[in-house]
Amino acid sequence: MRVRVTTTAAGITAAAPLVLPACSSDVETAPSATSSSARATGPAVPEPGSSPLSSAALTERLLAAGDLGSGYTRKLERAEHDDDVTVLGCPALNDLGGDAATGGSLDFPRKATTAFTYAGSGDSEVSEELYSDTPGKLSDGMGRIFDAMIGCPKYQILVGGSAIDIATRKTAPPHLGDEQWSQLLTFSAGGHDSVMKQTAIRDGNVLVIVSGSPALVDRHLDKALAKAISR
Repeated sequence: MRVRVTTTAAGITAAAPLVLPACSSDVETAPSATSSSARATGPAVPEPGSSPLSSAALTERLLAAGDLGSGYTRKLERAEHDDDVTVLGCPALNDLGGDAATGGSLDFPRKATTAFTYAGSGDSEVSEELYSDTPGKLSDGMGRIFDAMIGCPKYQILVGGSAIDIATRKTAPPHLGDEQWSQLLTFSAGGHDSVMKQTAIRDGNVLVIVSGSPALVDRHLDKALAKAISR
């Protein structure tokens, strides 16, 4: 999840448009790790769904424009900005770092991201982030950021000299995968408001985060999860 404020927690990956310069990072590729458990009758073998996938493998499981239907255009990666993010009014998020305040990047080296604009609904956006690690690490990483954000229903961030008010509200996630998180975030700055939905699903060793316009998140979450956990 990376800070993304042209429209990011996720990112938030498709957050407050009209507010800040976007920040993004290229997909990282890391060798897959192997965790194993010993069997009484043979050598150690990996437990199903416990060994992290590589970033390259995750990239192949990202949604493509063809998966979404007509009207969608892949959003190009933007140059990375080094603006500091300061959190006001939420000590828990401040302790986790500026990225967390907007749903920012999860600290997992195996990841892949993509984003699309949808011209059929006022140039709305939807983005997807995939992470892979052991189930326990994914659960802990996502849970800590989500709990911190929901624990502060209103706070403010300062990015590159611009102030953004953020309001968060927990929403009921769909019963998919092993664990689910979902929230609505409202970004307010310069008289403009932008509402973003972010839903995260962990299925085994894969975490899927879909963020963006609420209607688009609801429309594409199922297919994002199905493709992400395909074997």
